[in-house]
Amino acid sequence: MSRLFAALLTAAVAALLAVGAALGVVALLDATPEQPNTPLVTYETAGRER
Repeated sequence: MSRLFAALLTAAVAALLAVGAALGVVALLDATPEQPNTPLVTYETAGRER
């Protein structure tokens, strides 16, 4: 009985770690970048071409 309990406890801890890692990855991907999104190259236009 103790081996079954240990196996179930291990599976539960592994599932919790997997869910925590997934939520952490989602939180990192949803974070806004620190650097503003400004273009490195800009082209000046003299006016309308058409």
